[in-house]
Amino acid sequence: MTTHAVEDDPQSTSPAQKPLFDYLPVSLFGAVMGLMGLSVGWRLASARYGLPMLIGDVIGWSALAVFVVLALAYAAKSVTAWQSVLIEFRHPIAGNLFGTVLISLLLLPFVLQPLIPSLAASIWILGTGGMVVFALLIVSRWMGSRHQLAHATPAWIVPVVGLLDVPLAAPALSLPHTQTVVMFSLSVGLFFAIPLFTLVFARLLFEEPLAPAQRPTLMILVAPFAVGFSSYVATFGRIDAFAEALFLIALFVFAVLAGRLRDLPLCCPFRVSWWAVSFPSAAMAVAALRYAGHVQAIAADALALLLLALATVIIAGLALRTLVGIARGELRSLAS
Repeated sequence: MTTHAVEDDPQSTSPAQKPLFDYLPVSLFGAVMGLMGLSVGWRLASARYGLPMLIGDVIGWSALAVFVVLALAYAAKSVTAWQSVLIEFRHPIAGNLFGTVLISLLLLPFVLQPLIPSLAASIWILGTGGMVVFALLIVSRWMGSRHQLAHATPAWIVPVVGLLDVPLAAPALSLPHTQTVVMFSLSVGLFFAIPLFTLVFARLLFEEPLAPAQRPTLMILVAPFAVGFSSYVATFGRIDAFAEALFLIALFVFAVLAGRLRDLPLCCPFRVSWWAVSFPSAAMAVAALRYAGHVQAIAADALALLLLALATVIIAGLALRTLVGIARGELRSLAS
């Protein structure tokens, strides 16, 4: 009896069959997005204010290193715990966050292009194709079945509005015949941003509050406007009235959500989901730096530097707390 019980116990698998990183959430790729966004912000600040370029480069290469580590870890999870990956992908909320992997690919060319242009272009093409396919798949899923309003969390913005990240690195890559793809991504991303923002806003108004672990994802609501602004500027090469409107909306939403999240460290224990704050904060800083270069006003420069400093402190704090958690062997509990 005892022998059979041990043989039938799924936990008694050999070390070679033991699932690896089955607890690792795909949303942790948001750390790569945040680091890459911060790297771009420091590079813009270096060009405008003469700050050390090395800071942006170090952050960018750190983002690349984090991406490689996470990609290897998640690949190990896919091989040894495929069922966990499927469950995560089919989840009505977590499944949307697979877009963070593709957005990371769209941002990595900022680091790679100066050194290996062909690799940067290949990664951008891979990320663009994957983002388009993923957006089509998720929108088809939304339209193909009935969903609960409670599932409409900020994570729903990632799959389609994530298309706004496609144009960001395109000007630096100078690839031929990409204008249509860039315009497609910009227009579809902006078109879906409004109804999705409205849907999530309605859920926040009329449903139960977000679970503590999901509260940091509120900052994702800044991304459609902050990234939309940068994407529009990257596509058309100018800041017009429409672009300025996107920036000002982003600034308003950011101010509202920053007020909501200021008490987060006191009310909620740290989880890796807190990294959801990183990319929107960095994107807001990048947008402010671009805007400051356009208006040439002291107030705009002060705002841009303040937002860059805030994003730097936030991401440095998240990185330090995550590394401490890994050193203590807490990653499984932090990922829950």
